[in-house]
Amino acid sequence: MRIGRVVIAGAGLAGLRAAEELRARGYPGGIIMIGAERRPPYDRPPLTKKFMTGEIDDTSLRADMTALGVDLRLGETATGVRDGVLGTDRAEYAFDALVVATGATPVRLPGPGPQRVLRTFDHAAALRSALRPGLKLAVVGAGWIGAELATSAAKKGCEVTVLEAALAPLATALGAEAGSRTVPWYAAAGVRLRLGQPVESVEDGGIALPGGGWLAADEVVTAVGVRPEVGWLAGSGVQLENGVAVDEGLRASVAGVFAAGDCAAFWSRRFGGRLRVEHWDSAIHAPEVVAANILGGSDRYDPVPYFWSEQFGRMVQYCGHHTGADRLVWRGDTEGRDWTACWLAGGGPAGTGERLVAVLAVARPRDLLQGRRLIASGTPVDLVRVADPAVPLRDAVAV
Repeated sequence: MRIGRVVIAGAGLAGLRAAEELRARGYPGGIIMIGAERRPPYDRPPLTKKFMTGEIDDTSLRADMTALGVDLRLGETATGVRDGVLGTDRAEYAFDALVVATGATPVRLPGPGPQRVLRTFDHAAALRSALRPGLKLAVVGAGWIGAELATSAAKKGCEVTVLEAALAPLATALGAEAGSRTVPWYAAAGVRLRLGQPVESVEDGGIALPGGGWLAADEVVTAVGVRPEVGWLAGSGVQLENGVAVDEGLRASVAGVFAAGDCAAFWSRRFGGRLRVEHWDSAIHAPEVVAANILGGSDRYDPVPYFWSEQFGRMVQYCGHHTGADRLVWRGDTEGRDWTACWLAGGGPAGTGERLVAVLAVARPRDLLQGRRLIASGTPVDLVRVADPAVPLRDAVAV
């Protein structure tokens, strides 16, 4: 299949990986990459961790765009698509294939007061320079980003308070039962955690709470999630459904348009629904499928999603996808330093024939690795063996 020009909207990790994969597969044509930020591609995960604590100062991916043959246009924002042309705030670019990799935008809270978000390198650099011992830092949201930021800020001597509207940290990502096991970690790190605490608005000097409450803060960071950056595609004919709705080959509803990374809502045959995964692993691997299919392939993207977080001195890893209807099974003592949560789905009476669909491993990387393989295989597991931390997960297959 002859493709004359590929345009990539988004100069983050997913966009870079799309360009790399196209070249690795022998694509000789033109590649134009449009990036709204003024920085070339960089790695985001360290921004809340080693970058925030000052252990590293640069997260650049150090891509050689000249060697890749990529025409990189930074500080340029995509504004629309029509009839095979990508429009930006500066120019128009005709394409034979378009890769949408514009990522996501942080949600902000109402109110006139100053609030920070943590998404870009510039966001992280500005916040890092503000953190100091004794600074009263309010973090709104006890999700992955909020927990990682609280960890780093506490290490720098800040007085950290985390406000979470749900009744447990990570309730959206994991569910309240699993998320609640992380509550003691906050106090042990000297971080105040206020659960079931909604926010009314951000004001000068702090946060207004419902009922007249007030939390004084020198700095407020909002970490309540992101929205896919796809509003610019409105009216283009590209179907939007919590991101760009793509099929198993990451093709959008308009011919020649593909999507990858945080903004792509892909159909998963494995999990029987549409998923949008805001994690590094997806940005690394989804572009492999995009590049193959741009060049005429029929590859299918159906991963076992993977994510990791470093918080409060613990390595936390998650793989798979679960819902509130799935059975939660514990491996190990959740009051200890290492334990695992497993989610099972399907099966018949008494749990026979259940499959492993998700694993949360705290300082148990072997459980994560073996569990991910079990999820990929779809093999039924034995409930008693899954629950026994002395039994390797690979040996929990039902017999």
